[in-house]
Order: sequence, then structure tokens, then C-alpha cells
Amino acid sequence: MQDLAHLFKQLQRNLRYNLQAMASLSARSSTPARPDRRPPDKDDEDLKHTPAVSSLAKESGKQVCTVYSLEIKVSTSDTIKSVPGFLHTPQNYRHEQSQGREKTGAILLSGAAGGVVGPSSIYLSIADKVASLKRGLPVLRLDYRYPARNRYCVSDVVAAMHYMQKGFAVSRFVLVGWSFGGAPVFTVGGQDDRVVGCATVASQTADTGGIREVATKCTPVLLLHGLSDRTLSASCSESLDDKYRRYTRGGQSKLQLFEGDDHAFTKNSLTAEEMICDFIMKQAGEEIAQAEQQSVVQKPLMSKEDRIKKMKEGGDMQDESIE
Repeated sequence: MQDLAHLFKQLQRNLRYNLQAMASLSARSSTPARPDRRPPDKDDEDLKHTPAVSSLAKESGKQVCTVYSLEIKVSTSDTIKSVPGFLHTPQNYRHEQSQGREKTGAILLSGAAGGVVGPSSIYLSIADKVASLKRGLPVLRLDYRYPARNRYCVSDVVAAMHYMQKGFAVSRFVLVGWSFGGAPVFTVGGQDDRVVGCATVASQTADTGGIREVATKCTPVLLLHGLSDRTLSASCSESLDDKYRRYTRGGQSKLQLFEGDDHAFTKNSLTAEEMICDFIMKQAGEEIAQAEQQSVVQKPLMSKEDRIKKMKEGGDMQDESIE
């Protein structure tokens, strides 16, 4: 009876938070265009790397990754036909891709505001770190054309996958999403067999029905959530974990809850970076050497002040909260 009472309480909390999210979306214009939308400046050099990126080269003994500012074409009849992003690639990547090894890449997706740096700017660090490893991978920090509209955001992600496959020989993808970003992550992950891993930070449960197909295909999942999140309850990630375990036959799901942390992971941002870096590399079949784990993955590249500053510059805080 206690288990049933706990489950009922959890379902009530999830319903309340999803109703709040749906009410917020319905309050927006019914058309996809967002007149208040302020996308990040793709030519802003400060949005390409973390402030301390040069220390990676100094301590790891190699050059840091190259970053390209992109406008990826989306095949659509909508008004906006391209989506911006920043692609981090390892040095000499085009030479490496000729070696015949099947390539894995990652796409990092923000919340209902769109943006390109993620919660507490962890995407900026993750992209610099993963692409700067000895066996580094290309990582795309992707914005949305129409943030918080899952149908359009799914098209953005698929277009980005096609772009990376055609131009950089990437045929396997790890998708990472924050908050609303969990919706396109699990929608695309459930539909596209090129997706080999799905990770979320403080995910919503609305529009995440694709997790059933993700589970059925045994695609590995990583779920991170702060227990003091006042935007989306941690019960959202608990619910996603329960659903995954219900439908999988041998798939792996890891749920990590963080005591006292908020929606933007301001207290455990470095730990989140490390866990997501490890998850991405594991799905690529790559093991991070202990020396690189310490000199690259575990290295803080931003202060807390810089993390919040970059969130504002990157467009991630327009409709999201750090509470």
C-alpha cells in the first residue's frame, strides 16, 4: 500500500508539472514564429570556447578543438529555413575520418528558450572537452528555429544529423537535452536508429513518449536531475527512468539525483559535465585515459559567474530558470 501511495503521489506531481508546462506553451502564439526570439550571435567569439580553454592545451599537451559557426539548412516550408549552431571538432579530424573507423558525434540541445550553452553553460565545457580528447569526437551545440515547439525542433535535430553525416562522416549520435530538450532527444532517439545514446538534464516528461521506443531498442539512457528543482520536479526524471525500465529488455538506464541542486545545476555543474562526457565517450566505444580524465574532463573551465554570464549571452535564460 505504501508503494501504491508513493506512486500515486509521484503521478500527481508529474501531472502538475506537465500541466504547467503545457499551459506555458499554450500561452504562446499559435504560430511557430517568435517575435521576442533573440538567437545568440553566431559570430560572437566568446560563445565559441570556454574562458579557460587554453589551459586544456597546456595540461593535455595537445591543441584544443576547432569550432565552426554554422547555419544548418532545414528542409521545410516554414519561414525560417536554417538553424544555428557551433560545431566543435578535434584537430586533424578530417584526416582521422579517412581511417575507416565508424564515427560517433554528439548533439547538445537546450531548453524552452533555445540557446547554445546549456544549463550553467555545461554544453560549452562538454563540447570543448570531448572534442579536445586524444580520441575526441565532434560535438554540435545546436539552437532551435522555434524553441519549445517539439515538431519543429525534431526537424532541426534530424537536419543537423544529416549535416554531420554528410560533411563529417558521423553515422552514430549521442543526443543530450536540458529541460524541454528532453522532448526532441527522446522523440528523435525513438525514431532514428543512428541515435546510440540519450542523456538529459532536468528533463520534462511532456512529448517524451519516444522513450518507449528508445527502451525497446535498448539505447542507453542517462538522466540527471536536481532534487531542489522548482521548474521541473525530479519526479519527471524518475518517471522517465521507470518507463524505460518497464519497456527495455537489457537496455541500461542510469538515474542520478542531486541533493539540493536546481534546474540549471548551479551546484553540480562540473560533476554533470564529467558524467555526460563519460557517457558520450562510452557510447562511442572509447575509454578516457586516467590522465585525460584528470587534465581534461574533470578540469573546471569556468567560474560560477562566467557560467551564468554565458547562459545570458547564449540565449539559454530567456524562458528558463536557474531556480
